[in-house]
Amino acid sequence: MSAAVVSAASGMGQFAITAVIGDVARAFGTVDAGTDLTSQIGLQATTLGIALAVIRLASLASLPGSAIADHLGRRRVLLLALVVGLALTGSSAFAPTFWTWVALVALARPWLSTVNAVSGVVAAEETSARYRSWAIGLIAATYGIGSGVISIGRSLLPEGFRPVMLAVFLPLLALPWLARTLVEPPVAARAHLAETAPALPGAVPRPHRRDLARLVAVAAGIAVATGPGFTYVFVYGESILGLARSTMALVVLAAGPVGLVGLLAGRWLSDHVGRRPCVAVGLVGTGLGFAGTYSGAVPLMFVGYLVGILAGGAIGPGLGAAAAEVFPTEVRATVAGWLAAAGVLGAVVGLAGFGILADATGGFGGAARILALVPVVVTLALRRLPETRGWELDGRPPPSPGAVA
Repeated sequence: MSAAVVSAASGMGQFAITAVIGDVARAFGTVDAGTDLTSQIGLQATTLGIALAVIRLASLASLPGSAIADHLGRRRVLLLALVVGLALTGSSAFAPTFWTWVALVALARPWLSTVNAVSGVVAAEETSARYRSWAIGLIAATYGIGSGVISIGRSLLPEGFRPVMLAVFLPLLALPWLARTLVEPPVAARAHLAETAPALPGAVPRPHRRDLARLVAVAAGIAVATGPGFTYVFVYGESILGLARSTMALVVLAAGPVGLVGLLAGRWLSDHVGRRPCVAVGLVGTGLGFAGTYSGAVPLMFVGYLVGILAGGAIGPGLGAAAAEVFPTEVRATVAGWLAAAGVLGAVVGLAGFGILADATGGFGGAARILALVPVVVTLALRRLPETRGWELDGRPPPSPGAVA
């Protein structure tokens, strides 16, 4: 439960950036009566894309943060990363310029990304094969709850990005409770991480590198679509389609139960069909949802966004369980860091490419259709990944072929 609360707090901190990016563009840019993208948004789409890419790129620093959790333990790293990440994000409310705001949230990003990676590892290590997909889905769901809270809060708070960023400080009030209740997973404590983890943080033993490369490709392919797909949705809905802030808040609110359905579907697929089919279905759904979100019609924006949320929810249990089951305890957090870093690079490519393609094609629709192909193509990386359905941790397969513990 403590890991779920930490994940929700991280969701508030990270989704605040997505929720207010349009407000930030208007606050530091110029909105006029023109019909071009810059006039509607306040800043050039390329500038906005580069800024968002810089913020995502900063998350690459979460790799050493996650790797350190294989040396110092999960609990210490989670608490430190949460405090620093939320404090830096909340302080961006006082930013005097656009690039100052970008710098502050970029500094916060690796800390919050470390929280995401390590909280998923904690969920995997606290559960058996039978409940692992469910626990990983719970972590993803609570992250979504945190995102929904900040989105709804934005519709209730005064206009502008500053009140929303200040609200990010609120989860820090739960820190004393978290410090008491968050404990080191027994499997990690038994592994004597300080003695068994690779000497070089971030290193993975040679026998596991090919599987790591396959999962890295999958994580990057997902992020190429979800990075711009979810990040630009507020800018697109409010500045391009002219929707009210309250309407966008309702869309995000609806995403909560839809994401939960996706998680439940993903858990069922992961536990009854397999980890790989679960991820493959989610990848294809992510591409379709991304293309539909920016198709130019309000109904399709709603449907596409929710399809993307549904697919993203379905991916989580299978991908998280596979990543935990393929690799041993002493590098499990490191692998989570690599997947987070891959997601960062994919999102950077997606965000920067989406802005550039949008300027080049005159709209978001063409850019979305091009980038939506990426997650579909990377399903090929799953072909040689071991199917770990039913495995306990540290590579212990089920007692009989196809059995689920």
